[in-house]
Amino acid sequence: MAEDQLDRIDRNILAALSANGRLSAAELGAKVGLSKTPVQARVKRLEREGYIRGYAAIVDRERMGEGHVAFVQVKLSDTRSAALDAFNKAVLTIPEVEQCHMIASSFDYLLKVRTKDIAAYRRVLGERISALPHVAQTSTYVAMETVKDH
Repeated sequence: MAEDQLDRIDRNILAALSANGRLSAAELGAKVGLSKTPVQARVKRLEREGYIRGYAAIVDRERMGEGHVAFVQVKLSDTRSAALDAFNKAVLTIPEVEQCHMIASSFDYLLKVRTKDIAAYRRVLGERISALPHVAQTSTYVAMETVKDH
């Protein structure tokens, strides 16, 4: 089913589950105007078709001692397919890299990196990110405060 083929109820299901992935089928059905069985069938279809990729707990990263957030612009020395593939595969192995986006800009990737503190970030940058395949240059922007996250 293409995105434009989602009906109002499908979109309401997705919105409700995005806000609270722990809703029971009965609670979800009440929110979208369906009984339990049809809402369960729709959720299963949305999962099967890839609209719902999974469910997760939102963890307080500050309380976990991972409150330092930095955004890193990465410029590669080579942007041919093989180089991009090598970078993409290698960046997946760095647990501190929370997000990695290929960017259409004067740089190639934007990474969101989460660590305990600036010293830990410096180690990750120097030992892991800078050592990724084809990295030519990085620029770091440290987040001073998170205003919105999610």
